[in-house]
Amino acid sequence: MASVKDILAAMRNSPNNVRFSDCLRVCTHYFGSPKVRGSHHVFKTPWQGDPWVNIQDKGGYAKSYQVKQVLSAIDRLEDESDA
Repeated sequence: MASVKDILAAMRNSPNNVRFSDCLRVCTHYFGSPKVRGSHHVFKTPWQGDPWVNIQDKGGYAKSYQVKQVLSAIDRLEDESDA
């Protein structure tokens, strides 16, 4: 099984081809357990404003625009922890 770092690198390399289970694993690692509302898996982030990351399963893959939002949220989270 690939590590979270390996999955994250693959997500950055090809955000249009990310398995939902891999995206879910990365989000759970960074943001904790999701609230599941139908097909939506919603993760709370630690900042104010737009504090949610949402992913959906579409035929076994995560939606590419949601993968990009996940990557952006992870970048922000890492930037804030480095400061």
